[in-house]
This record gives sequence, C-alpha cells and structure tokens, in this order.
Amino acid sequence: MVEFSLWDIIRNLLNAAQWTVGLSIIAFIGGGLMAVLLVVLRFNKMAGISTLVSAYVQIFQGIPLLVQLFLAYYGLGLFGINTSPWVAAGIGLTLYSSAFLAEIWRGCVASIPLGQWEASSSLALSFYEQLRYIILPQAIKIAVPPTVGFLVQVIKGTALASVIGFMELTKVGKTIANATFSPFLVFSCVAVMYFLLCYPVSLYAKHLERKIHAHR
Repeated sequence: MVEFSLWDIIRNLLNAAQWTVGLSIIAFIGGGLMAVLLVVLRFNKMAGISTLVSAYVQIFQGIPLLVQLFLAYYGLGLFGINTSPWVAAGIGLTLYSSAFLAEIWRGCVASIPLGQWEASSSLALSFYEQLRYIILPQAIKIAVPPTVGFLVQVIKGTALASVIGFMELTKVGKTIANATFSPFLVFSCVAVMYFLLCYPVSLYAKHLERKIHAHR
C-alpha cells in the first residue's frame, strides 16, 4: 500500500484533468469541423450524398462510444498503423462528436422556415450562398445552446478512453485507487472534478438558451 495524502491525490488528479480537457477540446473542435462538412453535404441536392451522410450519422450514433474506441485502437493496427491511446481516443471521440453535432446542426438548419430558402433562391443565390448568407446565420443562433450542452457529453465521454490506456482523469483515479486501497476517497475526488468541469458548461448552455428565447 502506497501512502498518499489528500493533497497528493488531488494534485495527481488535477494533472490528469488537463489531459481530459485537452482530449475534450480536440474531440469537440475536430468533430465540429467534420459536422459542418456533413451538414452541408446533408442538404446538398446531389443524388445519394444525403443518404451517405445520414448513414454515417446513424452508424456512429448507433455504435457505443466504448466500441468505437476499441475499433480505433485495435482496428487501425490491422492495417499496420501503430496507434497510441492518445491518437485512438482522439479519433474515436472526434467521429462520435461529429455524428451527434451533425444531427444537432441539421435539425437547427431544418428549423429555418422554408420561406427563407425561397426568398434567398429568388435572389439568384447559389445553394452555398444561401447557406452562408441567409440560413446559417439564423441556424447558428439556435444551435449554440445544444452545442455547448453537448460539450458536457464529450467531457464525460473521455472517461471511456481509460479502457484503452489513455491516462485521463478516470484512468489516473483508478491507478491511484489501486495503489492506495482507498477507492471511495479517490473516486469521490474524481466525481467532484468531473462535476467542476461539467457544471459550468451546463449553466452556460442554459443561460444561452434563456437568452435566445428572450430575444425571440
């Protein structure tokens, strides 16, 4: 048994929380960039593209994140690619985030009244000009609260990266618990840290939602 003071536990968990935050940011930004492309393709009028995007979203929404992480970590090795836990976790969470963000944003774009599309079409704007100048500026205002709220799910989802050896908050907590034989104390600290990471984001999402509803 290793002797750890409460400060030792907190200090090590704070260091691990940096990796949790870093992975969350990478997954959220990477998933967001992919989601933008998916949404544009989803509303593209070319035959078959919308169906392919819809299939992509359904697949990555339907497969548990844990399984996606396993596939990213072990699957790439089948092609001779040496994948580290960091890379696999980034890929798995980015694909997961892209599917959910694409569906959130698709719903926001779809909520824009049809008259806006018709009015912009009457101005002889191309499809991409309609999106850029008319539709997306309105959809973004609607999309901000659920997008910020989804960040909470991404932060909590990073805990699953522990199963492939990524040393984030949960993995480090488990390591310390095994060394100290104090799982309740350690994971209580882990829970508090996740709460401190997620709760401000949840409050901000609710604030944005109230603000947008007030403007309406």
